[in-house]
Amino acid sequence: MPTFSFVEAAVGRPDASLLEQLRAVVDPVLRGEGCELVDLEYRREGRGRVLRIFMDKPGGVRLADCQRVSEQVGDILDVENLIPHAYTLEVSSPGLERPLTRPEDFLRFAGRAVRVSTFAPVEGQRHFAGTLRGCEGEAVLLELAGPRLIRIPHGAISRARLQFPG
Repeated sequence: MPTFSFVEAAVGRPDASLLEQLRAVVDPVLRGEGCELVDLEYRREGRGRVLRIFMDKPGGVRLADCQRVSEQVGDILDVENLIPHAYTLEVSSPGLERPLTRPEDFLRFAGRAVRVSTFAPVEGQRHFAGTLRGCEGEAVLLELAGPRLIRIPHGAISRARLQFPG
């Protein structure tokens, strides 16, 4: 998974407003490159802060894609000064075990093996592994061993990822 790191600038703890502003900067750049925003993270790591952009596109993400996005986003963030302190910018593909965050992700990857964790127990457990069967209303459908179909409210999901076969 290609990663570019550039030391630039960062703020205190990210709030929802900062994340929304960052998404508003990143999303148009990605769309202009024929990519989609899979996930965006801004967090403290060690002594510094890291802004991670995970992107995908049909046919896969190449090193040149990451470089172009990194340069464009870095330039915009420098001008906009959204993050006024030191930070590292990383741009990469989401990898084989990409996160699933949006309802569209759960539809797009139906039929694939996934791991899902919830904030609170659903039917007595918080961690699930099974085959994604899509969405129904506000719930994600997951087929567990047995076979048993479980409905997990989208808002209850703390983390969901594709599971690499093997």
